[in-house]
Order: sequence, then structure tokens, then C-alpha cells
Amino acid sequence: MAKNSTRDMTVGSPMKLILEFSIPLLLGFLCQQFYSVVDTVIVGQFLGVKALAGVGSTGSVNFMIIGFCSGVCSGFAIPVAQKFGAKDYVGMREFVANSVWLSIAFATVMTVVVSLLCRNILVWMNTPADILEDAYSYILIIFIGIPATYLYNILSGIIRSMGDSKTPLVFLLLSSGLNIGLDVLCIVVFKMGVAGAGVATVVSQLISGLLCLYYMKKKFEILHITREEWRADWERMKVLCGMGIPMGLQYSITAIGGIILQTSVNTLGSLAVATVTAGSKVSMFFSCPFDAMGSTMATYGGQNVGAKKLERLDSGLKSCILLGACYSLVALVVMYFFGDNLASFFVDASEGEILANARKLLVINSTFFIPLALVNIIRFMIQGMGFSTFAILAGVFEMVARTLTGLVLVPALGFTGACFAGPLAWVSADAFLIPAYIHVRRKLERMMGPN
Repeated sequence: MAKNSTRDMTVGSPMKLILEFSIPLLLGFLCQQFYSVVDTVIVGQFLGVKALAGVGSTGSVNFMIIGFCSGVCSGFAIPVAQKFGAKDYVGMREFVANSVWLSIAFATVMTVVVSLLCRNILVWMNTPADILEDAYSYILIIFIGIPATYLYNILSGIIRSMGDSKTPLVFLLLSSGLNIGLDVLCIVVFKMGVAGAGVATVVSQLISGLLCLYYMKKKFEILHITREEWRADWERMKVLCGMGIPMGLQYSITAIGGIILQTSVNTLGSLAVATVTAGSKVSMFFSCPFDAMGSTMATYGGQNVGAKKLERLDSGLKSCILLGACYSLVALVVMYFFGDNLASFFVDASEGEILANARKLLVINSTFFIPLALVNIIRFMIQGMGFSTFAILAGVFEMVARTLTGLVLVPALGFTGACFAGPLAWVSADAFLIPAYIHVRRKLERMMGPN
């Protein structure tokens, strides 16, 4: 194993460590969003507003399923990070092996079940009839590609858990270039419609996962698992599920509120769906730094709890919150002055009403980016500390807020009501997460004793 392949986050300046670790992560998340953004831009520009709305209408159910996959894999990586921080490399490899077995089982079951049910879900969500077939064609391919999602997320999560956030980025950069080429080839050249966007996304992610696998095999001697370590260990699996399933459910429970909200937005018509799609894509792109900060704090918290260096948790949290607040203010300025210009990447400049409403959504969302930063930073820190169940409760608060928005605000205020779904969800989650962090921090101190 090359000496610089891993990073020990239990020593050194928390601010410096967080910056060095999160920047490659940020670029990686931007690449992942780039997949989605390129799909949306090409669909919107080459296939029209109806096709754009078809892809956009799948966003909440896509997040519910793919978010569960990503959350489970992130949870599986936490025991790996803790064992790495404790220098227990045999235990670390046993957790890696058992996470592989669990990922195969989860991917197989989920692919079959959700592929069979996805059309029924879209119908239940009141997806407008004029975009239903496009929505189904796109999301079915994404769901068939669930094994590729698991492959990349579990391997990149393991690599990051040992402090290497740069390698997954390199592979995402390579596959994002492939994604652009495949989008153009499938949609523009082969005329595959929205299905081409789904194919491009799945193939690109599959290649990212295979590259991670090749790199781990060649470069990480510390991960060379023996036959004995490959054996299924039910106790290890129990720990992994205790971490992974709550993190996966966190996304899925949050997404239930998003589905109810999307169902309500669908009743406003395909133009409203297209507006939310364009605005949400821009907002998600600008939210990538918060995702990077969250994933950084999961690794940071896991390693330092494993090393029993509890005093570093608070200093790391404060440093990351400061970074999140500074970025939030910059993002608000950009959204205020350039929100409609950014949305114009996804729809034709002649769609004046869509662009104006997309800007409204972006400004309202970015005004509440500091609460969003807190959601990601504190929630993932708590998960890294080993208390993944709290993530479910935070997700419940978000779900309730989005549900109330869909059932009350959208019928009363129309599109403007939908713009407040995210902000209300973030503030609600923070109301739970801030006292939750104080509680689990004190609980760990009682368990381990002060340092």
C-alpha cells in the first residue's frame, strides 16, 4: 500500500484536514451532479419541455431508491473507518468483506422489486399523462442499474473511510466525460429519447465502480482480504446493518415527503413540473459542497471515535460549520443575481415564465442554505460517531415538513408554496439534530471517559 493512499484524521489541524479531504469529495459530488445535469440539459434542449418534465417527475422516487442505496453504502463504511482509526486492520477487512456480501444481496432484491413496481408508483403519483411514458422509460433504466450504484458507492465509501478522497474523484472525472459522450450518442445520434439519458448514467457509474475495484486491488495491500476474512460473519453483518439501514432509511423517509410534494406539484401541470426540475437541478448542483462536508464529517467522526479522541469532535464540527456558513452566503449572492441565467441551461430562453419561477425557487432555497449546511454536517457527524438511528428521526422531521408543504402550502399558494418545501424541511431537521448531537456527544464521553 502506498504510504499516501490513506489519511489519518485523528491528528493535525481539523480545519486543514477537513479542507484537504472535502475538496476532492466536492469535486466528486459535482461530477455526480454533472451526470444528472448533462442528462437534463440535453433532454431539455434536444427533446423539449415535456421530456424534461418526464425526467424531472421521477426525481423524488429516484431519490428515495437511489438515496437508500447510497445511504446504506455510507453506513457500511462507518465501521471500516472506526476500525481504521483504531488500527484494527483485521477487523476492518472483515467489515469490508461482509459489506460486499450485504451489498450484493441488497442490490439483487432492490433491482427486481423496484423495477417491477416503478410504473405503478408513477401512476400513483399522478404523473401527468403527457409525460408518463418518458418518466417510465427513464426511471426503469436507472433502477435496472442499481447494482452499478451499489458497486461504485460501496467501493468509494471504503476508500474514503481510510482517508483517501482523491481516488474516487479521478474515476468520476473519467466517467463523467464518458457520460457526456454517451448522452450525445444515445439521445442525439441514436434517437433513443429519454431512455438514452438513463443508459448513459448507468454505464458511466458502472465504469466508475469497476475502476475503483481495480485500484483497490492494485494499490491497497491493507485491503487484501484472506479466505478466512471473506467468511460471512453474522455479528459483523448485524453491526453493518445497524449502521447502513438507518442511513438508507434516512434518505427514503425524507423522500416519502418529497414524493407527496411531487404528487402535489404534478397537479399544477407539466410546466410547473418542468420549472421545479430546472430549479432543483441548479439548487442540487450548488448544494454539493454541503454533501462533501457531510461525507467528510462522517469519516472524521468515525476515525476520531475509533481512536477515542472525543475532544477533536467539537473542534472539527465548528470548523466545518464555519466553512458551510461562508459558502452559503456566496451561493445566495449568485442565486439572487444569476438564478434565471442558470435555469436557462435547462430550458429555452423563450420560456420566460419557467425561468422567472425557477429563479424564485433558487433564491428562496439559497436563503436557507445555512440550515441545509447544518443538516448535512451535524447529521453525518452523528452517523460517523456510530449513532445512525438518529438519522432516521431527522429524516422523519424532513418528511413531515415536505408532506405538510405538499398537502397545505401547494394547494393554497401554488408554485410559491412548493418553493418553501426544502427550507421548512431543513429547519425542522435542525431542530432535532442540534440537541441530538449534544446528547450523543455526552453519551460517548460517559462511555469512554473524558480525554
